[in-house]
Amino acid sequence: MSTFLQKLRVEWPTASKSTSTETLRTCVLANLNGSKEETLPPGVLGRLCLKELVEQRRAAGYDPSIDHCLVTEDLLSVLSELQEAVRHWSEGGLPGPAGGPDVGVDDCVVIHVVSCEEAFQQQKLDLLWQRLDDRAPHKQVGYQSLSQKHLVCGPVKIAGVPGTQMAAPEYYRLRHAQVCETSALKHGGDLAQDPAWTETFDILSVATIKFEMLSTAPQSQLLLAHSTISTKGTKSGTFVMYNCARLATLFEGYKHGMEQGLYPAFPLVSSLDFSLLHDEGEWLLLFNSVLPFLDLLSQTVSLAGTPGLHIPVRTEMVCKFLVQLSMDFSSYYNRVHILGEPRPHLFGQMFARLQLLRAVREVFHTGLAMLGLPPLSHI
Repeated sequence: MSTFLQKLRVEWPTASKSTSTETLRTCVLANLNGSKEETLPPGVLGRLCLKELVEQRRAAGYDPSIDHCLVTEDLLSVLSELQEAVRHWSEGGLPGPAGGPDVGVDDCVVIHVVSCEEAFQQQKLDLLWQRLDDRAPHKQVGYQSLSQKHLVCGPVKIAGVPGTQMAAPEYYRLRHAQVCETSALKHGGDLAQDPAWTETFDILSVATIKFEMLSTAPQSQLLLAHSTISTKGTKSGTFVMYNCARLATLFEGYKHGMEQGLYPAFPLVSSLDFSLLHDEGEWLLLFNSVLPFLDLLSQTVSLAGTPGLHIPVRTEMVCKFLVQLSMDFSSYYNRVHILGEPRPHLFGQMFARLQLLRAVREVFHTGLAMLGLPPLSHI
């Protein structure tokens, strides 16, 4: 799975293989519950009571039926990785405000991304960490504001034939092959063998997968298409990347025209006359995409001050917003000639349009960055 996440350009914290669990093991042995004569399953070091912690955290949303936890070497290994990931963060090894003089584990928010089948066990892991390590991230304000959050994801299934299974590496290879095939049909030739297209195909494959997976609400069941990928519609990362590249080509065309003396340098924004924007598509882009974008960001995810154990994440809102923006922009771009003839009386409208599309480009880039995707300059 870590290889799959690397392919998707996801920075996932991992611990080194040499991470020691000896301190945790010693702590477990010192706090074991139950009689020494108790027969434990093979591989289990002992049983630790979590009931008291659950009672303290119940208002936050921990499952009240959690009582004891059977501690195994594998469980200690996972805890050890969590400890090292937090330590790595506080030393400035991960993106964010880490590494400052006043930064500690209390400033760190740990998000447990877990399937619905493993949610109960992951809560035990969370509580066990708090039980064994007094430095585990945990804030307690009326038992509501926690430094450990849980994102529970629904099941992932393959659409079509019941019982069909596909491993993560196979899924990535399938989508990558389909991206290459689609591009070959569009541009002609086997571009997959062209080194100049290698990075582009990798990014398009990642965009295809991320939009396919993140266009569904995390808590819902996700159905993956085995056979084909969509180039348009509510889950098309390729369509979004294509329109982002069209914007890059547009501004590159203006820059080239300016260097040739066809267009003047871009004037101050305060001098632009936006009353020259008459097309309905221009106001559609402004009022449906540019202006509401900040509100969308605030609704997508909020770590700070979110009450309870579970964190609300609305990745599907970002994906659907970017696809709708792509549809609106594509319709406008196909109908309106932005870079007009190099005549002075046409420059005012051209610059007003370019300024609007500057804002659209910023929305594209910010939205893609939220999904961990770089913008493409060509496809």
